[in-house]
Amino acid sequence: MMQKFHYTPRGVCSRSIDITLEDGVIREIQFSGGCSGNTQGVAALAVGMRAEEAIRRLSGIRCGFKPTSCPDQLAKALAEALQEV
Repeated sequence: MMQKFHYTPRGVCSRSIDITLEDGVIREIQFSGGCSGNTQGVAALAVGMRAEEAIRRLSGIRCGFKPTSCPDQLAKALAEALQEV
């Protein structure tokens, strides 16, 4: 079953993350704002991956001196999405 989730990241340049999951597998990720090449790259690499694996790989990544990053915020978004399922 396909499920869509919207997340508002905090502490990063991107303004929103929209995710489509199907049975725990990432089918689509769309960032709004942020560094376009980086967010597109992260999204492309995560598509087809189980959400739990993406969370494991992306959690804790920092952007410079910030305590978070767009990949870390994606991990947080995926964790929230899995809780809603």
